Amino acid sequence: MPDKDAYHFSKTAEELIGELRGVPFREPRRQVKRATQPLAGLIEQLMVKHQVGRPSAEQTIRDHWVDLVGAANAAYSHAVRVDGKRLVVVAAHAVVRNEIFHHREEILQRLRQLPGCDTLKSLNIRAG
Repeated sequence: MPDKDAYHFSKTAEELIGELRGVPFREPRRQVKRATQPLAGLIEQLMVKHQVGRPSAEQTIRDHWVDLVGAANAAYSHAVRVDGKRLVVVAAHAVVRNEIFHHREEILQRLRQLPGCDTLKSLNIRAG
């Protein structure tokens, strides 16, 4: 890691030093150099953001998808993600999409009984 007390020249000074030494300055003018961060902190932030190794509402829904919509509908559809208070569902067949749409209130009631899914308010059913 670079020393935090080390002096850094301005871009103009670096360009002049480069010209004096005969080394071309190849950094983009708008590039902003940031301080180096420790890797452990970044990995922990990514693990929390993507819920790696932690229970998530999406995984709970995927595990119980057959029970929520039935085996026939589950074969042609799957839960993609939770956007705020809405569950995005992709249905590969128009009949299945229509069936899920007509039974959405019943599916939502079943969804709200799952752990971590009590805040879901609606389904967004997409063709795919």
